[in-house]
Amino acid sequence: MDNRSEVSEFLTTRRARITPQEAGLPSYDGSTRRVPGLRRQEVATLAGLSVEYYAQLERGKLQGVSEAVLDALSRALQLDDAERAHLFDLCRAANTTARAKRRGPRTVRPAVARIVEAITDIPAIVRNPRLDIVTANPLGYALYAPLFPDPRHPDPTAPANMARFTFFDPRAGDFHPDWTAAAERAVAILRTEAGRDPFDRDLSDLVGELSTRSEAFRTLWARHDVRLHQNGVKRFNHPIVGSLNFDFETLDVAADQGLTMTVYSPEPGSPSADANALLASWIATGDADGHRAAQRHESA
Repeated sequence: MDNRSEVSEFLTTRRARITPQEAGLPSYDGSTRRVPGLRRQEVATLAGLSVEYYAQLERGKLQGVSEAVLDALSRALQLDDAERAHLFDLCRAANTTARAKRRGPRTVRPAVARIVEAITDIPAIVRNPRLDIVTANPLGYALYAPLFPDPRHPDPTAPANMARFTFFDPRAGDFHPDWTAAAERAVAILRTEAGRDPFDRDLSDLVGELSTRSEAFRTLWARHDVRLHQNGVKRFNHPIVGSLNFDFETLDVAADQGLTMTVYSPEPGSPSADANALLASWIATGDADGHRAAQRHESA
């Protein structure tokens, strides 16, 4: 991924979404506006920078840029926490000399696996930056049963990938009742991770594959949206137990850079809690083919 292009397109898309009125500027200055959002000179003024310097930044030249300038840009472009962090990540990458390498663990340490397995009443999964599910507890595997195995990936030993499922598998539209939100979330997470580590060759390969095979992915990727995927609500339409609404919390596995653990919790006494209990019964009866396949897949 070309850092200069990433920086340029990110700043351009953020500038284009803000109207003069939203920025506190006069809506009409006597000239014809040829851009949907702010002009470069308006962003420069709001950030307290010269037009020439801002134009240089928007061409992707972030080498040597100070935190004060990045903070000023963040305020001028009204960036949220995820977008501000992404801008700082892009700047860090612009000032780093590194070679592409394969990163992002495909397995977890035994201690982490035991912690996940100890969560018995609700689904829990661990993923890496590429949205591979690297391990889960039985309910986690059962929840994501449609993803296992993943025959669409050329490497049959690779873990199931949430993004590939979302954009390539025809069942994804049923599994995700709000497919658009699920697709936007997946792309925003991958875009965020790409900013954090542009030298992850596996991530670049995944983005290239998704871009080549999915027009929907290409369209969302071009928006340069990013997101901090920390908590919220997710809805599923499971092929066995039906509708499930979960609150989720995502935590970084601090000792394993790039791994995050997500735990899904239904509201007590809700229909989703009943469906979650039914999911546990499905496992207990031995009929959870997806769960068994997932366990074989992980141990391969």
